[in-house]
Amino acid sequence: MPEQSNREMEHDNGRANGSAKRSGTSNRGFASMDRDRQREIASKGGRAAHAKGTAHEWTADEARVAGRKGGETVSRDREHMAAIGREGGGARSAGARTRRRESGAVSETTVEDRSRVSRLAHSDSSPSDGAA
Repeated sequence: MPEQSNREMEHDNGRANGSAKRSGTSNRGFASMDRDRQREIASKGGRAAHAKGTAHEWTADEARVAGRKGGETVSRDREHMAAIGREGGGARSAGARTRRRESGAVSETTVEDRSRVSRLAHSDSSPSDGAA
């Protein structure tokens, strides 16, 4: 029977002990640990940083400045902002249609109907021969 390397033995033992291996190809390092073990280690790090006095806690002003920077950066991408606007508008109009349907209000019209009604309203409001 061929001998196993230490790494293979550790790998086999890890499975026998019931430790679930996370996705990936290695069973080494922080990312391969189960979530409970990661939380335990991270918690120790947080407590140590607070005890040492090096942990950063955001003030309201710092958070405001950071949020503004992030917003400015994101809003530079006009295509992204347009996509967000389309999604928001669609969600808003969908919600309004649902509320109208649920309340039994005027039946839903199609986009084409709304366009036609809008064109008619604009043509009616245009100045004519003065007979109104």
